Amino acid sequence: MTNQTNAPPAVDYAPLELQGELIAMQKLTVEDLLTIGQSQVSESQQELHLQILEKNQNHQLSESDRLLLRSLRVSADYLMLKKAYAYALLKWKGYIIKFRLN
Repeated sequence: MTNQTNAPPAVDYAPLELQGELIAMQKLTVEDLLTIGQSQVSESQQELHLQILEKNQNHQLSESDRLLLRSLRVSADYLMLKKAYAYALLKWKGYIIKFRLN
């Protein structure tokens, strides 16, 4: 690993409600950032998302289903942003990221 020599990745274009959490991530350890980078949406949340998407395809969504679908999508999007930012921070800290292709 090398020393940091520049500013951390910007958070200016992230949703406002997520910017504080991303800024706080700048102080996390490499291990903590790797944990975030490897995190996934829970299986139960994935299954619920798929069920609601199927209902959507069949035009059977209630208003509460629409709100839940939006919430699940935003939650998944925010997780992906946090994962991407964790890897950007790891790179900024000089950590060499090795991806395995299965």
